[in-house]
Amino acid sequence: MRIGEIAALVGVTPRAVRHYHHLGLLPEPARLPNGYRAYGIRDAVLLARVRRLTELGLGLDEVRDVLADDEGRELVDVLEELDADLARQEAVIHERRARLAGLLAEARAGRLTAEGPVSPELAALLAGVGKLPDSPMAVKDREILALLDTVVPAEERERLMRLMHEVSGNAGEVYGLLDALADADADDPRVEEAARALASALPDGIGGFELPVEGSGGLADVFFADLAPAQSAAVRRGLELVAERFETPEGNEGFEGGEGRGRE
Repeated sequence: MRIGEIAALVGVTPRAVRHYHHLGLLPEPARLPNGYRAYGIRDAVLLARVRRLTELGLGLDEVRDVLADDEGRELVDVLEELDADLARQEAVIHERRARLAGLLAEARAGRLTAEGPVSPELAALLAGVGKLPDSPMAVKDREILALLDTVVPAEERERLMRLMHEVSGNAGEVYGLLDALADADADDPRVEEAARALASALPDGIGGFELPVEGSGGLADVFFADLAPAQSAAVRRGLELVAERFETPEGNEGFEGGEGRGRE
């Protein structure tokens, strides 16, 4: 058989056969006087075995190791390892499909935000924030939350989202005060009012997280750089008030106990 004939018989391409020769998976067959390769039944059986192994998901290096073991002991080990790997992939796919099902249900109900797909925790939280489409600060907030949803570890994200649910009820007032500072100077007297409203809206437990500090680099600088001077001043001051509140014995007790001590 010529290379095209053996390739067609086994169901691969002549290019694949040449590649297997190059990698040493297939030995070079005898050549005819005119220089063409002449393949026999054994070559076809070996090529078929290579095809079956690759279809099972083995890499070509693994196929080479399997073919080198005449007794097939390594084949069992490799196939067991492949089975375990496929089981892990199956578990990951199952988890992703479960998450996708939730997102699909939200999308069909018209509740999936423009920042999606997001975690179920954030999707529930944004359902409240999404009621303020005309607030520029609400839009910025959604963008930051969507980013945190991706970069924050799962356990911390879930705890953060639970705490932020306590904020969503007072979000309208806070967003309104911050939006009003869009064209104001940093020393505007309304800055303190907005800061205290923000601090009052944030739950005590938020003090257990590393709050963004301007000048520390990364996400915090990006966030503050996107704010007007007065808005930036108000947010910084609000976070300072939250930090001060958390440092008090009452604030720490509220965070550790998980109940909080209410608003100031």
